[in-house]
Amino acid sequence: MSLRRGNKTVAFAIMEARTLELRIAAINEKSLIYMHLKFTKMQSLGNDFVVLDGVNNSISMTPAIAKYLADRHFGIGCDQILMAETDEQSDFRFRIFNQDGSEVEQCGNGARCFAIFLRDSGLTDKRTIKVQTINTFMELDILDTGNVKVNMGVPEMNPKNIPFAAESEAAEYTIDVAGQALDISAVSMGNPHSVCIVDDIDTAPVLSLGAALEQHDRFPARVNAGFMQVVSRHQIRLRVFERGVGETLGCGSGACAAVVAGILRDHLDSTVTVSLPGGDALVEWQGPGHPVFLSGPANHVFSGQIEIANHSLPQCTAA
Repeated sequence: MSLRRGNKTVAFAIMEARTLELRIAAINEKSLIYMHLKFTKMQSLGNDFVVLDGVNNSISMTPAIAKYLADRHFGIGCDQILMAETDEQSDFRFRIFNQDGSEVEQCGNGARCFAIFLRDSGLTDKRTIKVQTINTFMELDILDTGNVKVNMGVPEMNPKNIPFAAESEAAEYTIDVAGQALDISAVSMGNPHSVCIVDDIDTAPVLSLGAALEQHDRFPARVNAGFMQVVSRHQIRLRVFERGVGETLGCGSGACAAVVAGILRDHLDSTVTVSLPGGDALVEWQGPGHPVFLSGPANHVFSGQIEIANHSLPQCTAA
């Protein structure tokens, strides 16, 4: 009898242990889900973005989450993540995260998508929207055509403020890149840009020189590297190797920087069509002391929801 009771006791203990194990597993499975995020995928000139509403939702963005969302294999996939937040001094705070998880200062194509997202999400009914990035105030105008015109601000050419290591301001600098002398312009559109004029962007070594320029020690905050082919005084072709991303199909701030550089070097007039791999943008600049205006399309691609699990987040350190 005692043996039978002992067997029943052991069996009961095993059942209790198994039940506890299942409960713990269920709790652990729930704890793996770090965040549920609703998102909108948008693109402008092939430059694609994951856009988040941080006004109505509490989103604790980290470099690891940004990197995961931008991953084209394991996340949603994009060039950059954009997030709307409330702001006391403007209509909205405009936050921008690169693929590597770093938060950056400016994005012209992203700004156009941001304006359409704010309107279509019901966050505002304004046609002119004022936003604040890390260091830049921007004004976004939704035009009757559906395109968006962005006041990108006055370009900065003072090397100290780009930042770029140079003794004095110039329209053109010669720097050593991967063992060769390269003539560039250095411009900040709220974020740093180098611009190199090439004969043909189709054969220009954008990937190798772009990567070398991005990490060049004369740009202490790294740099977006633009390669510009002058077609006429009113048109250029452009490819951009973006800081923290690589080459993209479009870069709005890069288009602005290229036109500023071209005007300063007397290759371009004040209104220029910029042909990027993903499409055309219009850039207007009246010269030093004046703001640059960037106009072009912005399109909704799809919307969805993603669950972010703790174990799926990459280990990363933003530069």
